[in-house]
Amino acid sequence: MNWTLASRAARMNPSFIREILKVTERPGIISFAGGLPSPKTFPITEVNAAVTKVLTEDGEAALQYATSEGYSPLREAVAKMLPWHVSPDQVLITTGSQQGLDLIAKILIDKDSIIWVESPTYLGAVQAFTPMEPRVVSVACDDDGLDVDALEVQLNHTPADQKPRFIYLLPNFQNPTGRTMPESRRAKLAVLAQAHGLCIIEDNPYGDLWFDEEPPATLTSRNPDGTIYLGSFSKILAPGLRLGFMVLPPVLYPKMLQAKQAADLHTPSLNQRVLYELLHSDFIPQHKPSIRALYKSQLEAMLAALDREFGRETPRTVTWNKPIGGMFLWLTLPKHMNSQALLHKAVAQGIAFVPGAAFYANEGEMEHNKLRLSFVTASVEQINQGIAILAKCIADEK
Repeated sequence: MNWTLASRAARMNPSFIREILKVTERPGIISFAGGLPSPKTFPITEVNAAVTKVLTEDGEAALQYATSEGYSPLREAVAKMLPWHVSPDQVLITTGSQQGLDLIAKILIDKDSIIWVESPTYLGAVQAFTPMEPRVVSVACDDDGLDVDALEVQLNHTPADQKPRFIYLLPNFQNPTGRTMPESRRAKLAVLAQAHGLCIIEDNPYGDLWFDEEPPATLTSRNPDGTIYLGSFSKILAPGLRLGFMVLPPVLYPKMLQAKQAADLHTPSLNQRVLYELLHSDFIPQHKPSIRALYKSQLEAMLAALDREFGRETPRTVTWNKPIGGMFLWLTLPKHMNSQALLHKAVAQGIAFVPGAAFYANEGEMEHNKLRLSFVTASVEQINQGIAILAKCIADEK
């Protein structure tokens, strides 16, 4: 049988990170690679109780087809928990926030549409957008995220027919870099976006994972009609339940809903009702501090290990940032080193990470001396051991 693939299928590629995760399944590998929440944070007892309650009280409805918008009480609870005014009619429950990216691609991107992204950016977003065949343009970033002054110059020098459909941003504890956009830049960006009619996709899966201080107000709260907000329960509850949501401007809601209907009819009813029970019981607000404390302690262990292994260098040739939340740390190697080549040697020594080049939208922009380290799933003992191995691998390459 000769199957003919759609032309867009040629633009689909396997997730580099997913391929690395196969390596991390080998016995004895210390993984700093995955963007996986720590299983220690999964509230198994509370989820079990919520499932029992839902099935006992309204099991037939929980196991039946449901509306595509999502379970109404859950949409109301999501709207209520957000720190700006949101109508439940703006909330669309999605099967993970990754589905929200797929819906955005289907509704907002035509072939050769121009979209702007950070450099580097979340690999999963690029994968979701790519089948629609856009032209992806990166915008300048630094240690504080999007360089808004550079963005203003870029907007002023972009012809009207080359303006982007939207700009995709992760302002809080970004994947892959862990950086956070400060208040001053958010305020300026909101004004700039409104002045230029620049639509924003604000992806915020890590926003609840702050350590000492809550991040600044969302971009969506400053410009709700010009921003789509993506939220997730994967990082504060459990990714296996596949629960996320979108907050949409009213003008976009009908078409996003139609795309959702065509994709999967609705997010699983049982999962939505279980989540509602957990939100309704105030469990999740009580659960978040324990996740923050765990992740902060593991970041501190990794930072201490990096200081211990590389702090003697003068001048320091290996550098890293110090995130104030989230799950990731961004490490820079000497210019001549290639983190992809380093990975093969590191795996042979029993550790894994993600080379930074995987997170750049365009090949010509890739910085091959960067790598992403996740600090949330490894134990402190594994962190100490793994960073020591990483340091030896780097020293062997110098």
